[in-house]
Amino acid sequence: MAYWLMKSEPNVYSIDDLKRDGRTIWDGVRNYQARNFLQQMRLGERAFFYHSNADPPGIFGLMEITQINLVDPTQFDPNSSYYDPKSSRDQPRWWTVEVGYLQTCVAPLTLADLRQHYKPDEFLVIRPGNRLSVLPVSPSIALDIAGKTGLNL
Repeated sequence: MAYWLMKSEPNVYSIDDLKRDGRTIWDGVRNYQARNFLQQMRLGERAFFYHSNADPPGIFGLMEITQINLVDPTQFDPNSSYYDPKSSRDQPRWWTVEVGYLQTCVAPLTLADLRQHYKPDEFLVIRPGNRLSVLPVSPSIALDIAGKTGLNL
């Protein structure tokens, strides 16, 4: 099983929003490497919900990949900030997944905590200059994060 970290700003969509909704499409990803990571995801894999641009930023929950290879509908909506005029329904450029809520952290793991426990070459989220919104997480680090946050993988 692969593990992932997926970022969202809590004022846009938070772990509490996902808990309320149960499931959501992870739309609006507009980076090709992040999109490629989304396309690698498989049903049932786990993803850590990371609050970015927050005080403090960090891992706040766990979700499950519930649908894969979905066309991101926001690319076709001219009123969306994620609209892509170069994308067409015949040849979409942006793909995504649906995620389902699993759990909120007993104790969130902040970015400062992550920097204390892991090295940039081990965990991409702390690598300087890395701004990807979707990242792989090694199984050993995923298990370690679960232990530190009270999450059940």
